[in-house]
Amino acid sequence: MLFEVRWHGRGGQGVVTAAMLFAEAAVEEGLYALAIPFFGAERRGAPVVAFNRVSDRAIRVRSSVRSPDAVVVLDISLLRVVDVFSGVKEGGLVVLNSPKGEAGVPRSVKAAYLDATRIALEEGLTLAGYPLVNMPMVGALAHVTGLVGLGSLRKAVFKRWRGKMAEANWRGVRRGFEEVVV
Repeated sequence: MLFEVRWHGRGGQGVVTAAMLFAEAAVEEGLYALAIPFFGAERRGAPVVAFNRVSDRAIRVRSSVRSPDAVVVLDISLLRVVDVFSGVKEGGLVVLNSPKGEAGVPRSVKAAYLDATRIALEEGLTLAGYPLVNMPMVGALAHVTGLVGLGSLRKAVFKRWRGKMAEANWRGVRRGFEEVVV
């Protein structure tokens, strides 16, 4: 089993952190996992991409993911700027930060939606006034793929953060897991 994910977002939204946390949760599940950041000197708001590979065997490939099983989009305005659906496998999965369905999602994929922006604002997950939607999106991806459970996600969150920061991020992950719509 090899499952590949491509994350799309903007600088400052926590795309790289999301990929790292998802990989950590997969390791907690007893799987092999990699988080592969791919960025240069982007500034806040510039398109950013990161990748995950999750497997039941050791992973030797460390390159970017060209044909993902799942694509996660943290900012739907990227649909007008980047071909986020490029290479996604037929029958693959797209998880969008959107309160409703979006036009332009290929019929060959399954779509899931989550209003991660609302969750981030309600849970106080902001930085300089910008909502940090990455944790709800991690929870959404975990739910729709079934690769990692809430227990592993919680362990990963509390390894990374402490105190109120850990609690807020955990609430965001849990709500994303529970509120995603397929």
